Amino acid sequence: MNDAAPPRRIWLCADDYGLAEGVNRAIRDLIGRGRLNATSVMVVGPAIGRAEVAELQEVAANSPRCAIGLHATLTAPFRPLTMHFRPVDGGLFLPFPKLLRAGLLRRLEPEMIEDELAAQLAAFKDLFGRAPDFVDGHQHAQLFPGVRDAFLRAVKEAAPGAWVRQGGRLKPLSKLLGAPKALVLDILSAQFRKRAAYAKIPFNPAFAGAYDFSKEPDFGVLMAQFLEGLPEGGLMMCHPGFVDETLEALDPLTTQREAEHAFLASDRFPTLLAANNVTLR
Repeated sequence: MNDAAPPRRIWLCADDYGLAEGVNRAIRDLIGRGRLNATSVMVVGPAIGRAEVAELQEVAANSPRCAIGLHATLTAPFRPLTMHFRPVDGGLFLPFPKLLRAGLLRRLEPEMIEDELAAQLAAFKDLFGRAPDFVDGHQHAQLFPGVRDAFLRAVKEAAPGAWVRQGGRLKPLSKLLGAPKALVLDILSAQFRKRAAYAKIPFNPAFAGAYDFSKEPDFGVLMAQFLEGLPEGGLMMCHPGFVDETLEALDPLTTQREAEHAFLASDRFPTLLAANNVTLR
């Protein structure tokens, strides 16, 4: 009799498809290798169009379990799709610290947020011919006060079958306090989960993948930490990519994306999954 526990199935989601061609290529490469089973698409990014969508759909069609979602974007250096969106800074969304501050101070207009997210959901449907499988947020903006209720309303209206991403971890308190960035997400996600549950919108039971990109740590070591205790259905975000001029112009996260891709494409990654009894299938 085999008493071995069945492997835990998790989501490994590459964010930012559409940000830059080098990011798109890296994500498609990993989906083709079976090393990712989700990606979220930035419809306001400069590297999204019919050809990039067709290539993503083709590689995802050959993957046994690959979800494609919307990476809802409300922060700079990107522009809103709706002409009337406010507040903006030089025609761009606010940087995320300013957006978070405006939300905390109740200075955001929910109607404008909801209209912009509805426009992004419509753009996704136009590009892919269907609603997204899930919806998350660039720089976790979907969790911010002043954004989260409008986000949930827009998703329920335009993508009633989609699930949404929350950013809270399931770990003992002693292990929650050592990562400031992840702790902020834990706090913001508590209210988000309550509102999503009330709206009857499903969400991932746990989250992992937040770290200080600027320190460029060993991603393999981090992955081992992220997998610890991640339950069935848990979601881990990642940001693989190849550096190009577009990426360098738009985002401070550059060479670390290549480090993430290198680990996920290596033999170390499936070995790590097996050692933790985790599968992406």
